[in-house]
Parts: sequence; structure tokens; C-alpha cells
Amino acid sequence: MTDKKTYIVVPAYNESEVIGLVLDELHKQNYRNIIVVDDGSTDTTYLKAKGKDAVVLRHMLNRGKGAAIKTGIEAAKLLHSDQVITFDADGQHEPQDIKEALTLLEKYDVVLGKRNFNEKHIPFFKKVGNFFGNVITWFIHGLWVSDSQSGMRAYSKKAISLIETLADRYDYDSEIMREIVRNKLTYTEMPIHVHYTEYSQKKINRQSYTGAIKTVIKMILAS
Repeated sequence: MTDKKTYIVVPAYNESEVIGLVLDELHKQNYRNIIVVDDGSTDTTYLKAKGKDAVVLRHMLNRGKGAAIKTGIEAAKLLHSDQVITFDADGQHEPQDIKEALTLLEKYDVVLGKRNFNEKHIPFFKKVGNFFGNVITWFIHGLWVSDSQSGMRAYSKKAISLIETLADRYDYDSEIMREIVRNKLTYTEMPIHVHYTEYSQKKINRQSYTGAIKTVIKMILAS
């Protein structure tokens, strides 16, 4: 296991129901360097996270997932992190997958989590959205990956020092592919485990097709 200083960045928006459990699970796997970025939540996400062993930052307004991740990564850099893991706050990711990601970072600059979309429990909306996201990412940025929208990723010190993004919302995930190509970063995809609970299903229902179209338009304009 690497002895490099690792920070786990957790972007969170209205996750008061589960953020405490997510942090507890990370602690059980002995991950202590955790940065939670509350992206302008209107619930008690910030207070729940503050009650745990983590660095908790806050956007006063909701700026988007990408903005929260960027804030977390900048904080990790100030804390002299050697590598960063991004990890969703809704409980869908498995902390056990982090170990393999860190092992792969010994060989690659970026490790991209890859969900198995053949699993029946993954919502149809996610499968379709990811497919079109992959196609658009390839068309715009010239890089084909299996899961362009995955929230679990790992970055080396080289990667976090070179990557520069403008996107603040879900188009951030695809913009990372542009930065991999632009900076000639080495990368690999890694299978990860995901759980879609009744709680996360409610979140999926709040993601509108209009929002997805807006994301595509932003990606095209930024290319």
C-alpha cells in the first residue's frame, strides 16, 4: 500500500440523510484525510459533516458538482496532498475500491472508476445517460472511455497540478477527458462497485432531461 499522502474529496449537496454514514464507512477503512465540500446545501449536510472527523468546506451558494470537486482538490493541494480520490456523498460508492485505485496510481496519472452497466440494479436512466455522455465526450474531446460520468476517480500529484477545468456542473466529468488528452496524462479505467438505494433513486428522479441537454450544450460550446 502506498505511503503517499492521500485526500478523499467528497462533494455534497443536500446529503444530510447519508453523509454521516458515508464518512463513517470511509473511517472504517482507515481513511482519515477527508475533505467534504458542502455545495450550498439547504439542509443540515454541513452540520452533519462537521460532526465527523473531516475537513468541511462550504459554498454559500449551490455552484455545482464540478465546482465542489475543484474546491476540494485545491484544498487538498494546500494540504500538500500527493494524490486525490473523488468520492460521491450519496452512499453509492464502496470505500473498499479506494485501495485498488491507489495501487493503480503507482502506474497511472488518472484512474477512472467504471461501473458495470450490465448489472440490473443500475437505473435505465443512468445507462442511457452514460452511453450518450461517452459518445459526446469522444466526439468533443477525442477520448473514448466506458464511464465518462463516474464520480469515483483518482488523481496523482502530477494530474492535479496540470488539470485546469472551467465547468462547474456535471459537464466537469467529461471536461476531465479533455485535460487528460491536452496534458498527455496516462490513465486507466477500473471496475467499481455501486449501490443505488431508494434514497439515491429519488435523486435520480430529480435529474431532468432538460438539465442533461444543457450539459451537452455547455460541453459543445467549451470545446
